[in-house]
This record gives sequence, structure tokens and C-alpha cells, in this order.
Amino acid sequence: MKLDILAIGSHPDDVELGCSGTLIAEIKRGKKAGIIDLTQGELGTRGTIETRYTEAADAAKIIGLSVRENLKMRDGFFRNDEEHQLEVVKILRKYQPEIVIANILEDRHPDHGRGGWLVYDACFFSGLRQVKTTGDDGQEQERWRPKMLLHYIQDRFYEPDVIVDVSHVWEQRTEAIKAYRTQFLPDGSSDPQTYISSPDFMESLTARARSLGKRIGVKYAEGFVSKKSIGIRSLDALVLEET
Repeated sequence: MKLDILAIGSHPDDVELGCSGTLIAEIKRGKKAGIIDLTQGELGTRGTIETRYTEAADAAKIIGLSVRENLKMRDGFFRNDEEHQLEVVKILRKYQPEIVIANILEDRHPDHGRGGWLVYDACFFSGLRQVKTTGDDGQEQERWRPKMLLHYIQDRFYEPDVIVDVSHVWEQRTEAIKAYRTQFLPDGSSDPQTYISSPDFMESLTARARSLGKRIGVKYAEGFVSKKSIGIRSLDALVLEET
């Protein structure tokens, strides 16, 4: 299955927190989108691997994804090396996305920056003919390089290169995040409270979205960083469409 957009996160819920509004909006426009989770989030303080899979599947349905896979890299200890790069290259060549959206390149959690750079390097190597990979069918894969790689803003704030209006899908985006009940919602369990399970964390997400939205004259927005200059074919691309 060829995808228009492939979002990649170091942990299940990274993509929901960073760019699920943009994915939902693009899917509503007829695009095919998928998520790849690099790890199972097994080092998380709350929940289990099993609950994370259930929650990720629930979030996928809410977003409307065409595909979601987990590469089962080691949470906290995966590396940006040849072995891991080739795993991501295989995924890129399998789904041939035009746009890839990945973790920010530096953040509070070491996995975020490491995951961002892993995808950044894999996107380059995926376009090289001499980098050989084999698909699920046992056949050699064709080289593929996405046209654009964006990085969603996570815990630390970075000045965005692109701001996307997600006002019209905000409630759906919120539901996708809340699908991770063990991580973000009071569940009556004995799991300790964490940085992301407090009400203040959810409030901070809304505050950031409002702040970014204000910059472009809308209620809520998501921001992205690009290491590549972004070009347009006409000034029409700078005008927000009615939603």
C-alpha cells in the first residue's frame, strides 16, 4: 500500500501528541496516512506493553489511519546505526510516502531526538540505489526518498517553519490522545503520577495549539520544523483555505 503521509514516533503516542491533528485533517482531504512506532514504550511508568498496543489501535481508528506498525526497537536504547537505519529504510520503501513526519531532532526525552535523527538519516539512505533491502515478499526493494521530511514539535518549543490549522479537527485530535488512557487519564490504578499524566500537561498542549493558531489567525494549530527549505510553486499556497 502506498501512503501519502507516514508519521513516525519513538513511542506510541508521540505522533498523537505531535501531529495527529494534521494527519486527521489530511485524511479528511482524501489522503492515505500511516504511523510507525519505533518502540513499544516498554519503559513507560504507567500501563503495559499490552495496554499500549490496545491504546495505539484505538487511536489509529480515531485518526482514520490506513496502517500502523511497531518496529519493536528497544525503548530507551535503540541507536541511530546501520541496523536501525535499514529497518526504517525498509518501511520507507514499503509504503513510499511523499511526506514523512518524524520526532523533533532534540528534546527532553533522549529517544525523541535520537528517533528524529534516525528517520532523517534513513530518508537519505532510502534514496540510494546501492543501499540494498529486501521486502516482506523476499524481493529486493526499489529505492525511495520522500519529497519532504518534517519534524513535529514535542516537549521543548522550537520556532516552527510550518504551521497547520487543526481547528476543525481539534476534538477528534483530543480523542486520539485520550485513547492512551493509562498515560493521560485517571484510571484508578496504583500507577504513580508522571510528568504527562497530570492535568497540567494536557492543558499545556491546548495552550501551545492556541498560541500557534493565533499566529495564523485560527483557533488551534500544530507546528513543524524542517531542515530543508520549503519551496512553493505559486503564492496561492500561502493562502489558508476555508475549513
